[in-house]
Amino acid sequence: MALRTILSFLLLVSAAGGARADFTDGKLPDGAYHCEVYLLGLFLNLGDITIKGNVYSGPVTFGASGTYNYQMNPNGEITWLGPLGGYTSGGNSISMTQATLDDPSGPSFDIIMKQQDGAFTASTCTRRQPA
Repeated sequence: MALRTILSFLLLVSAAGGARADFTDGKLPDGAYHCEVYLLGLFLNLGDITIKGNVYSGPVTFGASGTYNYQMNPNGEITWLGPLGGYTSGGNSISMTQATLDDPSGPSFDIIMKQQDGAFTASTCTRRQPA
């Protein structure tokens, strides 16, 4: 029940708030984006997705390999044009991915995954700061 409430809130915010940042170039800033989900009181590491231009790879935690293209519309909605590790395997699928550049600590995106059983899980991927 709590997960559905969180999911509803995320969908409402993304639909009502609109994109405040400029996504007109259709790309996320290059870098490695660390993905995690908050589940049962813990943050679980889902691996990193690496972005370079309009190409992504990962997350390797799920055994994904290779590079694939992605598209982002002016509202910051991302369409992955290839597999996305465990997000798109085992009966899972991507319901929605929404990017934001509003956070002063760096760009991020939220992935809403529909699980095989019909439940939804939301995870956040935040760009790692260069070392």
